Amino acid sequence: MPSHLLAKPQQLHGDHEGGDHFHEMSPDARGAMTAYIRKLDNVHLTTVGIDIGSSTSHLMFAKVHLRRKAQALSSQFVVVKREVLWRSPICLTPFVDDNTIDVERLRAFFDEAYRLSGISPKDVDSGAVILTGEAIKRSNARAIASLFAADAGKFVCASAGHHLECSLAANGSGAVELSRRGGSTVLHVDIGGGTTKFALIRAGEILGTCAIAVGGRLIAMDTDGRLTRVDESALSMARAQGVELRLGEVPEADAVAQLIRTLADAVVCIVQGRPLQGAAQQLALTEPLLVAGAPDAITFSGGVSEYLYRREEAVFGDIALPLTQHLLQAFADASLQVPILDPGQGIRATVIGASQFSVQVSGRTIHVSDESALPLHNVPVLVLNLDAGEEISRAEVAAQVSDALIRAHWLEGDPVALA
Repeated sequence: MPSHLLAKPQQLHGDHEGGDHFHEMSPDARGAMTAYIRKLDNVHLTTVGIDIGSSTSHLMFAKVHLRRKAQALSSQFVVVKREVLWRSPICLTPFVDDNTIDVERLRAFFDEAYRLSGISPKDVDSGAVILTGEAIKRSNARAIASLFAADAGKFVCASAGHHLECSLAANGSGAVELSRRGGSTVLHVDIGGGTTKFALIRAGEILGTCAIAVGGRLIAMDTDGRLTRVDESALSMARAQGVELRLGEVPEADAVAQLIRTLADAVVCIVQGRPLQGAAQQLALTEPLLVAGAPDAITFSGGVSEYLYRREEAVFGDIALPLTQHLLQAFADASLQVPILDPGQGIRATVIGASQFSVQVSGRTIHVSDESALPLHNVPVLVLNLDAGEEISRAEVAAQVSDALIRAHWLEGDPVALA
């Protein structure tokens, strides 16, 4: 503790009853002591979330207040308040023909966002860069993630992976909080431009996640109806139906409608807890989600949800609006009895999750296996679901570590932290 906050003992002397005592700490010193302890138990962080997705890219700044659970004799910090500081406009993710993301256009967009927000990289304490959906597949995606992580601020972690995005979308949308408040089981569905992510949540705890290659921008067309973008998952589904989609050509309307129905049916399969069948099995991006019984409610986020909840009417030359219409019809045909609730956030769910739900302050011991590697930046933290009893199974720990590395799409040789 700093020396200037210590109360200086007064000279001992006998009191009226013959005992010895110290004078009480002065009000100023007591106030300084209280302020110091409060500072130790409270952490305020400025965070950033950067989402580079299949369809759109954007960022958001937030202020996160964490407080130590001192009253429970715990060293753990918990988030007690989240505040959005600034949201960027949403731009279409710039792809070029050679299977890469246009780095310069993307950098210009984010540089302008920082300028407009009035927040500089040095003001940022923490955050995450998330590449999702089709953006992960681009050949320069990894370099882009590292580039933006290095520029975005101190301790910013570059992350990617379907399971991570499922979790961020579920938290950022408000679905986790909805489940926690009601003690209910919620199936959250985030439909973006290239992927659909599912998270099964019970009483605020995410029990499982999965992802499939279904999205509102798998194909895109110009004002004349010519194809300007066709992703591999759309090509494979169309070929299974005997249709060939070619860039620069105008596809048959019936063929596109049938393709959209197939994509919508794949989403409904997962919602109902049924396995994908036939050619639709090619859409699976992760292992299946195990759903035992019907959830109490279904929630949606992502770009497609803006149409589903009637917050958006404009079209952007893709299949997001017709996909929504087919989904609603498919739910009706399947006689889905589960209510559809609005969790509160749609297209910005993932970036909210990245800026507000990707940070935690450790109040416990941290071990670094090689101290010469310090300081460490941009290290992904993988949480293990271990039940720490009296006996610890080495095999169980190894299995948990292996599963966590798979979920994070870890590449051998990269640094990683286990929690």
